[in-house]
Parts: sequence; structure tokens; C-alpha cells
Amino acid sequence: MPDPRILVIKLSAFGNIILSLGAFAAIRRHHKDAVITVLTTRAYAEWLRTAPYFDAVMIAERPKWWDLPALLRLRRTLAEGRFTRVYDLQTSGRSSKYLALFPRSAKPEWSGIAPGCSHPDRDPDRDRLHDMDRQAGQLRQAGIEAIPDPDLSWCHGDIARFGLPDGIVLLVPGSSDHRPLKRWPVPAYATLAEALRARGLTPVVIGTAGEKPLAQGIPAAVDLTGQTSPGDLCDLARAARFAIGNDTGPIHLTATVGCPTIVLFSHDSDPALCAPRGAAVTVLRRPSLADLTLAEVLAVLPA
Repeated sequence: MPDPRILVIKLSAFGNIILSLGAFAAIRRHHKDAVITVLTTRAYAEWLRTAPYFDAVMIAERPKWWDLPALLRLRRTLAEGRFTRVYDLQTSGRSSKYLALFPRSAKPEWSGIAPGCSHPDRDPDRDRLHDMDRQAGQLRQAGIEAIPDPDLSWCHGDIARFGLPDGIVLLVPGSSDHRPLKRWPVPAYATLAEALRARGLTPVVIGTAGEKPLAQGIPAAVDLTGQTSPGDLCDLARAARFAIGNDTGPIHLTATVGCPTIVLFSHDSDPALCAPRGAAVTVLRRPSLADLTLAEVLAVLPA
């Protein structure tokens, strides 16, 4: 009998993928002899190729539903995978529709919320659970009981090229472009960076290349926006005294690595559903982050 072939669907976003690392590890452990493929978006494909959980990475092109040729290509790709089971950890409307793309003769077992799937997540409260708790419940209903904590010990980069001193502090002033209400104002980060300098620390701004304008508004900080891989971010988090940032992907990474992390929440996202988890995470929440004062942030800095 051939080895089982497993497909894991996790399309985005960076923080959500980090919150799924424990689920990835649990699936790998449960299906020791399986060939496991992850279906993800292009932005995360190269990074997930280095993860210890998967044998292959498939890139989701996310075609429009009216683009019949593209849908047929996706249908053919899914069928050619000969998957025996799918774990849909995205559980979105889009990912659930992928089940219908499999030919009837090649329908796999399916863990998720797709109509008619073989292993549905029946928890009526699933949408009120933290991402990690929701995924743990979904996997338990599919026969996987033990879900480890997320682990990034396998992920490394090369930060020597940055020539940073000891005593760095990571600042994460960005977030998704379409969620600006998740951001503490840049002038507040600029004042924080000056306060950190006065304490003999070196603030370092991390984020995407598109967030460089934010870093330019924090002149007391070293700007590494657009220059770091996920492995670099892990090593920066290991070297940092602590990290401070908005509810966004890199802050999930710093928390998972074990860096003391202060995460700032507004009314635009709910820490009960998506806060970073780690041994040393502090959550500060205000309805509007414009009302969060420097003094309140300084009061919770690690010694």
C-alpha cells in the first residue's frame, strides 16, 4: 500500500502561520510515514520549504472564481497530488471551496469546515476561540490529540552582517496596510526610541520594505525594514532584550522565539482570538492606540 499523501492548507498571513506551527508539528508527528505537502501563498513558500514539517510546498495562485482555465489548472494540480487527507487550517470560504475542485473519484478525507467534508470541525464556538485553540480542537476531531507549542528552533538566519551592538530592542511599527487602526502612531515609537537610547539600548525597526516610511519616522532607531528573512528575524529576536510592536506577524515571531514581547492592541483586533503566545508576552490594549501613552509602555518594559 503506498504511503498516505497529506495536504495542509495554510495560505496566510505571517502571524497566523506562526500560530499554526504547533498544528503543523502535530500533523507531521501523527502521519510519520506520509508525504506531506503544504499549500500556501508565494510570500511564504520559500520559508516553509525550510520547515521540518513538510516534504513539498505547493503555491496557491488564488484564481478568481470566474477564471475557468485557472480553476481547471488548480483542479488538475490538486488531483495530481493524489492526496488521501487534507487538513484545511485556513478554514476560509476560499479554502473550503477547494474540496469541490477535487474530482469525485479523487475526493480526499477533509478536516475543516467545507460542506460535506469527512472530518468537520463541529465546535459551535470555533469562531470565538483563539487561533491555536481552534486548530487544536479541529485536529482533535480528526484524531490528532497532542498539539505541541509552536517552535522556531529550526529557523535561523545571518544577522552578523548588520553589525549590531549588544542591547538591541526590536520595534515593530507596521501592520497590514488595510488595518491602520492596529498601529501605535509613529511619533510615539519615535519618542520611545529616544527613551530607549537614553537607557543605553539600541532600538531596531523591523518590517517589510513597504514599511520603510514608518522607520524613517523613527530616526533614533536602526532601520532594518525590508532587509530581513524570517530566519534573520528569529536570530534578532534571540539577541534582543525585548520587542515592542503592534498586532502583526513579526511580533508573533518574537514571542514564539521566547523574546520578551510587548504587543499593542486597539479595538481593531481581539487578543482573546489572536494574541501572540509565549513565555513572556505582555498585552497593552486601548480602544484607540492614539490614547496609549509612552509612560504606560515604559512602565511594562522588562528590567
